[in-house]
Amino acid sequence: MSDLLTLNGVETHIGQYHILQGISLEVKQGEVTVLLGRNGAGKTTTLRTIMGFSPATKGSVMFKGDTIHTLPTYTIAKRGIGYVPEDQGIFAGLTVEENMKVAIQKDNEETAKRMNWILELFPDLKKFWKKPGGLLSGGQKQMLAIARAYINENELLLIDEPSKGLAPIVVEKVMESIMQMKEQTTIVLVEQNFMMASTIGDRFYIIDDGRTVSHGSMQELKQDEEKKRKYLGIA
Repeated sequence: MSDLLTLNGVETHIGQYHILQGISLEVKQGEVTVLLGRNGAGKTTTLRTIMGFSPATKGSVMFKGDTIHTLPTYTIAKRGIGYVPEDQGIFAGLTVEENMKVAIQKDNEETAKRMNWILELFPDLKKFWKKPGGLLSGGQKQMLAIARAYINENELLLIDEPSKGLAPIVVEKVMESIMQMKEQTTIVLVEQNFMMASTIGDRFYIIDDGRTVSHGSMQELKQDEEKKRKYLGIA
């Protein structure tokens, strides 16, 4: 299985702060790779660096064999990377329909098929199609954010904390949707909910103080009580 995305010794500064101090990881095509670690470890900054929002000051980010860390964010997105930020990033004043239309890069038959599939997956979006995004529930906003990233033919989706602040029943729905999406695209997932992460993920990378400190198969991590306790605070 080939590497779709590779980070090699990536360092990122935000202002005077040295946030990422050596992130290396490989994302295999067709898998879900989960980034784990305590709050403030650098997981969100890693996604933002891949997308070019917080450009790497050292190291390299490669996508499909091409260097992308020197490119602007809009070019990285056009290369085929979708991003669901932690704060969802939807337009509160636009309707669900308008939010989706703004996200579409190519208005063609394939996009129409994906739209139909998304509305079957998230019937709430269809139900509130003409409703402003700002009036949706937390779970519905998360569904809209994921749908916006998935509507285009992206080969890679970066999803940041999709279960954050959601009720357990909504978390199950989000999990189910990501499980279905993983059949058609590659995903990098940042997730604090270990039950969700370990159910969805194929591989993991643990980030601690801005560095990757451990990686392997999710199956291995499930059984490694010491590692979970040391880096994730799971007793």
